[in-house]
Amino acid sequence: MTIDRQLPDAYNVLAPDGSEVRILASGHQGSMAHFTLPPQQVSAAVAHHTVEEVWYILSGQGQMWRKSGDTETVVTLSAGLSLTIPVGTHFQFRNSGAEPLKAIGVTMPPWSGMDEAYAVTGKW
Repeated sequence: MTIDRQLPDAYNVLAPDGSEVRILASGHQGSMAHFTLPPQQVSAAVAHHTVEEVWYILSGQGQMWRKSGDTETVVTLSAGLSLTIPVGTHFQFRNSGAEPLKAIGVTMPPWSGMDEAYAVTGKW
């Protein structure tokens, strides 16, 4: 568990969806990370076994596709938007702009490792 952490200059790991992850603080109930998706890139479609995510878009432009059961939505991503990704929701995001798409994500419970996410069929 980390109590505090400065945003690293370089990413720590590539997420299962292909986005660059800079690991931030974590606690007993949740963890936080900074995500970057380069311009004109599309993430792999994934879902999570046990974690719910809450995202806040810092900069960039794009779309997020989410599917839960028979319900599918696509939301436009831009600075200031917050959104949720409930446990088991299929999701995929893409950067439609010329600048990196950057977001802060919080997982509850804390991120358990690379096996947390599993591949699903995506929209893009």
